[in-house]
Amino acid sequence: METKWFEDFVSLAETRSFSRSAQLRHVTQPAFSRRIQALEAWAGVDLVDRSSYPTRLTGAGETLLAQAVEILGSLQSTRNMLRSHQASGDDMIEFAVPHSLAFSFFPHWLMDLRQRFGAIKTRLNALNVHDAMLKLGEGHCDLLLVYHHASEPLQLDPERYEMASIGFEMLAPYAKADAKGQPMFRLDGHKGQKIPFLSYASGAYLSRLVELIVKEADVPLQLDALYETDMAEGLKAMALEGHGLAFLPASSVSKEVQERRLARAAPAGQFELSMELRMYRERPELSRRNKPAALALWDFLTN
Repeated sequence: METKWFEDFVSLAETRSFSRSAQLRHVTQPAFSRRIQALEAWAGVDLVDRSSYPTRLTGAGETLLAQAVEILGSLQSTRNMLRSHQASGDDMIEFAVPHSLAFSFFPHWLMDLRQRFGAIKTRLNALNVHDAMLKLGEGHCDLLLVYHHASEPLQLDPERYEMASIGFEMLAPYAKADAKGQPMFRLDGHKGQKIPFLSYASGAYLSRLVELIVKEADVPLQLDALYETDMAEGLKAMALEGHGLAFLPASSVSKEVQERRLARAAPAGQFELSMELRMYRERPELSRRNKPAALALWDFLTN
């Protein structure tokens, strides 16, 4: 088995043409065909239906295609991970951060940190919450930055991980502001009419916190979900275009609110939730990394 066979196979599935894929893969068509045949010999089944034009995959080929894409992705991720170990020295601190924090809170926090702590080199891995936690658990980052709420505790073993609280963030409803600076959609005083709602994808950490806000609301909220994504920045973009109302972290919309492009969709104190910002690391005695720069930063944050 050669990984280039998988790459050839994926290319063929995309172009549906042996000649076009051979051109893209920089080999002659006969050589490309032999590599596809070699993959079929390894698999023990026909992967390509050669009786049809454009070329199409057999049922077995469709099954292998999904696995081939996943395998190639995993190999590339592993290669990048290994190279990052070589590229990063003891002075490079690697963070795993959920998307919602990576695009808004982290840049401002880092600028403030540099003024107080001093020069710092960082590498940011923007992921969903689950993958960010996994990156810390597998020893592939130095620090994990996440939201925390008591109703949705993160499953991190306190005997293995240490935590530092670095602040709080408000999750609240926002909508596009009209010419008078008022929100186009409101949660208060809606008199039962449906409100166009921009929601987080099911399973996203912020989605579960929004569900808590809705559940604890004094009045039933008639939210008509018409769009969803697992990224707060995606919801903000839709809200700015006037598509509906979205619950967003305050730090992610501070500029837009100041510019009167977005407005709070309810009075302060209503339909909101305070989230703690937490930093996690493996305990030094158990850690596989222990970079001096990361240790110094942790001491600064905790003291």
